[in-house]
Amino acid sequence: MAAKPESLRNPAHAPAAATLAKPGAVLKAQRRKHGWTLAEVSRRTGLPLSTLSKIENDKMSLSFDKLLRLSSGLGVDISALFNGEVSADGLSGGTGRRSIIRAGEGKAIETPNYSHLYPAWELLNKRIIPIVAEPHARSLEEFGELIRHPGEEYAFVIEGEVDFYTSLYAPVRLQAGDSIYFDSGMGHAYIAAGDGPCRILSLNSAPETQLIAATAGQPRAEAPRRIPAAPGRKKRG
Repeated sequence: MAAKPESLRNPAHAPAAATLAKPGAVLKAQRRKHGWTLAEVSRRTGLPLSTLSKIENDKMSLSFDKLLRLSSGLGVDISALFNGEVSADGLSGGTGRRSIIRAGEGKAIETPNYSHLYPAWELLNKRIIPIVAEPHARSLEEFGELIRHPGEEYAFVIEGEVDFYTSLYAPVRLQAGDSIYFDSGMGHAYIAAGDGPCRILSLNSAPETQLIAATAGQPRAEAPRRIPAAPGRKKRG
């Protein structure tokens, strides 16, 4: 079996919430920009006033869950909370940005159904979000509820085979080299097929925070809706 990227095997190779550089600066800047009180931010994020006060004064380190809620409520890319900066208009400024990603580099996030590696994590407000995903589930029952998120998605199978399920179409099996482009507002799931490892490169138009939120807390349904089994395909000679 192929080895996982270093950042998936060793969390020390991925940025951690404990190393964030003063997310309070982003909170303070966004409050001033929009004229929000801490009470309004509390309503938007679901975080208590006391917690927000400590965050703004750099007296509290944040778990990833709190970072996700804060970035979503403030309307900023979660990466902004890693470097304490956000542009005046909330969008990327200037042109000519680039990010070189070495093998295995990126932000590793584990969810019940996927190992996700987010390359180019340090670039803020990207219009396209690349993800290298390793599906864990090997049946729809094991996966649970199909996920949905805004935007469109292109997926390319790097390695192995995957059964692709959606809420509107019959399932289809994709092999290494196959790809699919679809509306990601439609319920969907990648299910690992075959005995070997499976890896997918996924390119998404949805904001990074919404992608993470859509997969981070996926419930496992006790009795998921029945969908016909994905048809197998003969291996390519």
